[in-house]
Amino acid sequence: MNFDEFLISTSKIKNIPLPAEASQFKMSPPFRKELISMNKEAIKTAKKAGVMALFYPDNKQQTSLVLILRKTYNGVHSAQIGFPGGKLEAQDDSLKTAAVRETFEEIGVPIQDIEVLQQLTQVYIPPSNFYVQPFIGISKATPVFVKQEDEVEDIIEVSLKHFMDEENLITKWVETSYNVNVEVPAFKLNGYVVWGATAMILNEIKDLLKQML
Repeated sequence: MNFDEFLISTSKIKNIPLPAEASQFKMSPPFRKELISMNKEAIKTAKKAGVMALFYPDNKQQTSLVLILRKTYNGVHSAQIGFPGGKLEAQDDSLKTAAVRETFEEIGVPIQDIEVLQQLTQVYIPPSNFYVQPFIGISKATPVFVKQEDEVEDIIEVSLKHFMDEENLITKWVETSYNVNVEVPAFKLNGYVVWGATAMILNEIKDLLKQML
């Protein structure tokens, strides 16, 4: 979709109810409810983070969404696909500020170029004990991405057409951070398998966009 057309469509976003957990649940791993139940006490002290689903015009003025591949490291989110974003820091006055700041730090999109359109439904991530607050944002300028070398392995540009294609919904056997292999619902985007919290957030975005486009 042409980015100008996308902008016109997104002008309706504030008037549409969020698909919320009903949408996220379609892409949740089968063990999610059990994990949340097991983490009832930990949830009380969960850390907070903000992430950004940033849409922008590519070099042909077609709408794209940016994701990142995280570096391989000794942690629960090693080598996973996610959104740019990160934890709430002392200098952040809100999770929205954190999401915008981290988007600049991780992929180089200038803070002044990021317009936040909508806050989405927060997602709890049991392995790292984080509550993640997602936002939909836009950059009207085509970004010149610069990855944060110590955090980001690759920047993944996904066309809106590819993202919205129902053929990219799959199931996949994955090894979880609990060393258990399970079959999970997932997106296959640009050859990458995206599951877990990122897939849950993506599905809410997708269901929201279906009502606008």
